[in-house]
Amino acid sequence: MKHHLIIALMAGTLGWTAPTPVQADVIARACMQSNRKASPELCSCIQKVANSSLNALERRKVARWFGDPHQAQEARQSDSARDEKLWKRYKSFGERAAQSCG
Repeated sequence: MKHHLIIALMAGTLGWTAPTPVQADVIARACMQSNRKASPELCSCIQKVANSSLNALERRKVARWFGDPHQAQEARQSDSARDEKLWKRYKSFGERAAQSCG
């Protein structure tokens, strides 16, 4: 379970959009810069899952959670419908990342 949470944090609005070159690896960069031990291969895998699971805006928001996991907790506990949708998509993303990259 702990491993799944780490992958979800390193990795969990509607629709997928193709990433622009600047945004293309926002999750992988955050993964590599985090204080967790992660290989470039793991971070790249998580990025690939993120690209197919989250839209560009969601990927940018989730990437910020690597440096401040408390923001993820705030989104999880929020009463906002937008945050609830993001949290559900993030959770699903984390599960897919754990299966694909774990």
